[in-house]
Amino acid sequence: MKQMKNFPKLISLSCLLFAATQFAGCMHSIPRFGMGGQYEEGRDQFLRGRGGNMDIAVTALESVVTQDPTYKDSLTLLGRAYYRKARYRDAYAVLERALAVRSDDEIAWLALGITELRLGQNEKGIQTLKGAITLASKVLVYGYRDYPQWDSKGTVRSSVRRTAFYLVKGVDDKQNIIKSTETLLSQIDDENNYQRNDHVRQSNAIYGN
Repeated sequence: MKQMKNFPKLISLSCLLFAATQFAGCMHSIPRFGMGGQYEEGRDQFLRGRGGNMDIAVTALESVVTQDPTYKDSLTLLGRAYYRKARYRDAYAVLERALAVRSDDEIAWLALGITELRLGQNEKGIQTLKGAITLASKVLVYGYRDYPQWDSKGTVRSSVRRTAFYLVKGVDDKQNIIKSTETLLSQIDDENNYQRNDHVRQSNAIYGN
């Protein structure tokens, strides 16, 4: 009898556990609405790297730039998502649009340079990357994007110097240049994510959330 009395409680607990696991499993596919939501969806999928879904990222970011090509860094992210899917011609066209909107976008310049190399525009790509690295070395410092402790360990700055070293060798070191620049872009993404999350943590600690 005691077991029978506990039976409804066990059923309720099982149902709750099942619902929780189903909810957790579906979290990644919950749609986000509005241009801001679509941007966040595309950005989130892109910044997951290999764990992200580039098809979802592209679809979301294409929708954003169709509505407003000047919305944040949506063009740059879309160009980089195309690059990640090896759609280099599409990446090239979109990154050029991104730089027409904001000519001092160091991320777009870096991405454009390696895209040109992928397309066989070797001399042009080298020159683009030289300018991009010069710009990056000036802006990728403390205070970048209003983060006072940005790149406190110097990982990104070290990557900038490594890429600059390969660029001195020119086209003969093309593969190392591409690999090093791709690594640099990933490290910038990682640092931005860390700083963004750290800012949220600090805000929550201050306001007791």
